[in-house]
Amino acid sequence: MKILKLLSIAMIFAGIISCTGAVNQPVASFGLVIHGGAGTITKENTSPEKEKLYSEKLKEVLQTGYKILNKGGSALDAVEKCINMMEDSPLFNSGKGAVFAANGKNELDASIMEGKTLNAGAVAGVTHIKNPISLARLVMEKSPHVLLAREGAEAFAQEQGIELVDEKYFFTESRWDRLQKAKQRETDRKSQSSLDIHPDEKYGTVGAAALDKNGNLAAGTSTGGMTNKHWGRIGDSPIIGAGTYANNKTCAISATGHGEYFIRGVITHDISAMMEYAGKTLQQAAREVIQRKLKAMGGSGGIIAIDHLGNVVMEFNTAGMFRGVVTDNSQPVVLMFGEEQK
Repeated sequence: MKILKLLSIAMIFAGIISCTGAVNQPVASFGLVIHGGAGTITKENTSPEKEKLYSEKLKEVLQTGYKILNKGGSALDAVEKCINMMEDSPLFNSGKGAVFAANGKNELDASIMEGKTLNAGAVAGVTHIKNPISLARLVMEKSPHVLLAREGAEAFAQEQGIELVDEKYFFTESRWDRLQKAKQRETDRKSQSSLDIHPDEKYGTVGAAALDKNGNLAAGTSTGGMTNKHWGRIGDSPIIGAGTYANNKTCAISATGHGEYFIRGVITHDISAMMEYAGKTLQQAAREVIQRKLKAMGGSGGIIAIDHLGNVVMEFNTAGMFRGVVTDNSQPVVLMFGEEQK
């Protein structure tokens, strides 16, 4: 049974991410790819119960996004809804399950971008917004700006009629315990270096990228950032071209990992640029950027992406990444561990 399952996954991915065929031939009329964070995600340190919870939630998200796209909904709608669902789940480091900054607060970042117009919206450092990705979309559609931060973003939310939630909404015992452990490690090593970060503290984030029936691409990313981060720290998730990018000429991408490196490497835009200017396929560009360029800088993490032809890539240089994909011609597939990457 396990062999058959692996063969099935391999056959699906052979059709979805292969770059050996004609690159100008569409492989899917619509599709969706999601992630729920990258890091030290292995079979050995994940209990069967936890694995089941993540797998079921990711599959539910994929099924919801598929229904939107299958009915002719926009890539933007699918991306927003899928990220909403992960923001509402305590399993992920975004929204309800966000990690705590050093000041004991949950400081949330998000961004969204549409490939047709290259329009984008983002919010950073918000502490009372239940679904930051929805506020990011309002910034894109209802303001002349791209990025609003902290109190300004929350004032804009009130102007738009978005209900603010009490900070207690974001509290989860597991994230609070992780903050205490991070503070103890910080005390033990007597270091405040921003680069001296324990692996378990720097990963998280959720994201989605979609191609709709009209050929339009969109991507979005939402996160609580790093555990024990300095208050006011902003990572790559709300930075267009670093944590999120979408361009109908190339692809839609969402990233997860150590954000400082994704900002410095302008990672998501770099992948798109390599496709547009160097003629590389999505898979070739993603592998070059994540496995060579990002690693050479000392950075770790991954991306999920879909191009304008329906090809999907999920590239990461960590032990694992919560991820899933569905297209018009494939069933939902959820993967978590590095050894299952095909």
